[in-house]
Amino acid sequence: MNVEEIRAQFPILNEKVNGKPLVYFDNGATAQKPQSVINAISSYYSTYNANIHRGVHELSQRATEAFEIGRNKIQAFINAKHEHEVIINKGTTDGINLIASCYGKAFIKPGDEIVITAMEHHSNIVPWQLMCEERGAVLKVAPINKKGELIWDEFIALLSDKTRLVSMVHVSNTLGTINPVEKVISECHGRGIHVLLDGAQAVPHMKVDVQALDVDFYVFSAHKMYGPTGVGVLYGKEDLLEQLPPYQGGGDMIKTVTFEKTTYNSLPHKFEAGTPNIADGIAMSACIDFMNAVGLDQISQIEMELLDYATPKLEAMDHIEIIGTADKKAAVISFVSDLAHPFDIGTLLDQQGIAVRTGHHCTEPLMNFFCIPGTARASFACYNTIEEIDIFLNALERSLKMLA
Repeated sequence: MNVEEIRAQFPILNEKVNGKPLVYFDNGATAQKPQSVINAISSYYSTYNANIHRGVHELSQRATEAFEIGRNKIQAFINAKHEHEVIINKGTTDGINLIASCYGKAFIKPGDEIVITAMEHHSNIVPWQLMCEERGAVLKVAPINKKGELIWDEFIALLSDKTRLVSMVHVSNTLGTINPVEKVISECHGRGIHVLLDGAQAVPHMKVDVQALDVDFYVFSAHKMYGPTGVGVLYGKEDLLEQLPPYQGGGDMIKTVTFEKTTYNSLPHKFEAGTPNIADGIAMSACIDFMNAVGLDQISQIEMELLDYATPKLEAMDHIEIIGTADKKAAVISFVSDLAHPFDIGTLLDQQGIAVRTGHHCTEPLMNFFCIPGTARASFACYNTIEEIDIFLNALERSLKMLA
């Protein structure tokens, strides 16, 4: 499947913005959706809309089967050992909050320590702050260098016999840094420390095998991998999930309820209280089908070619500085200019039909580390092209001339 065949599956790429053909470089925030994903949502609501797991009628049975087929595809996609290790939820943020809350109740005592890194998204900072305040635990932050890479020796120095869990981003949404997660997990497990990985920016761009990683918890969102918003996945090892208390109470997470006592359901339903986002859960399987059809290797190859093409051209531009120059990077380029605030750059690019992200990207502590208010960020996907990068670079040059 070549890039034009890939692009043909995305109707929004035919849109015009401010009279210009859309160039969409905001894939780190959310990716666009192929027609197959849109059709899956429409088909559910048009032909078999019903609640799942509870009905004996035909529509409920069809909806339940489609939803659980989706779970099975997710299991295969990340190579989870068991289907019931796949918890379908609202997304990455929801998964981290679930583990912070439930793991805290099950394992964390006053004085225990949680370690994160300086490049984390707010959703991998604030839940741990809340849990530490509640449990009397201590949150420690592993530092990074100016290239945006984890400083290994200082990370190791933070680990102690009080460290219970390390939670870190697999791929940084702002810097593009690919963390050495295999090395992190091996080191932590050798010390009896559990590991959670935020895979929101990894799963769309590379093959993730949770068994090969031996990771304890892994979270990601469908909307960053060409799927719908409001749905995602928490993977957890069976033995750990069994030890955690439920996150929420309600329908489907119970076996029996009396006013005196409730017996909780088995995995995965113990962590899936209430009616889920059925349509988007079903459509998540369509986005996995799309990614499998293109191939993870080809997706990675296309994106790396775009990154390798764009990076030296941006580096050669006057008044531009790239933030995040790690040796191992995903297809993300964040940059600043001494001529203007990132918001102004983003606004002028938008007037030329180009969508980039501006601001602190929910990584405000990271911006403080680099002593900048924010960046403009171009993040690529498998439907982007070299021609679009040329359009973007020319538009950026025009914008900088105007701002000068």
